[in-house]
Amino acid sequence: MESTERIAIIGGGNLGTCIAEGLVSAGIAEPSSVCVTRRRPELLEELASRGFPTGADNREAVKAARVVLLCVQPQQLDAVMTGISDVLDPARHLLISTVSGASVAALRAHAGSRLPIIRAMPNIGIAIGRSMTCLAADDVSIESVGQARALFDALGATMLIQEEQMVPATALCACGIAFFLRAIRAASQGGIEIGFHADEAIALAAETARGAAELLLAHGTHPETEIDKVTTPKGCTIYGLNEMENRGFSSSMIRGIITASEKADELYESGRRTTH
Repeated sequence: MESTERIAIIGGGNLGTCIAEGLVSAGIAEPSSVCVTRRRPELLEELASRGFPTGADNREAVKAARVVLLCVQPQQLDAVMTGISDVLDPARHLLISTVSGASVAALRAHAGSRLPIIRAMPNIGIAIGRSMTCLAADDVSIESVGQARALFDALGATMLIQEEQMVPATALCACGIAFFLRAIRAASQGGIEIGFHADEAIALAAETARGAAELLLAHGTHPETEIDKVTTPKGCTIYGLNEMENRGFSSSMIRGIITASEKADELYESGRRTTH
């Protein structure tokens, strides 16, 4: 993607703001080329103070852009698409949607059959270039995947998946960052109980979690392979692991991911029922 191309982010909430910040941090865009909109633009004052164009006019933002990122809540999608559909140009625009549960077909109902549309599911790690972003497209848009992938590769890692996997990806990657943060929080609370100050415990837990993740990514191994290197007969690690499993550690994580996936699958349709 050319760094001179203008980008419109429709929906400047947490994720939209993180994407804007990530694009600039990665050198993909200057703040002046990333327009962020929100129904309450006064909430974007901090971005505006750093040179990002902001406002509430989605149509004008789309008209000036080459890439349009939809980062609105599922219940807002239909109204937003109704407002911008007639200014989306298949010969010019690439539409990238991060809206949970909204299929490419649902977007095409507003945008037409020719517009390149990519579904993306990043997480808030995108603000520092560490998102795991899943991408999916239909046959019409497959040639535009490379452009979307180049954008998100600069903001972390990407994986191209089938569209039916986007809801599970929401649970594992987008929701998942919160699950791992909660695990780090729990580890830090344990650290406080055994004698560390809170700031020390969080730093120790977070760095340990980073090391664990980077071991897997660097070696391409299964977690249990690395765990086996730490556990010794009658050692403290295996006693700690067994206590965690007896308390439901793995089963709680698994159930949390499954429940999040089930909820994500309902978000767009339940939002439509609420607003119609």
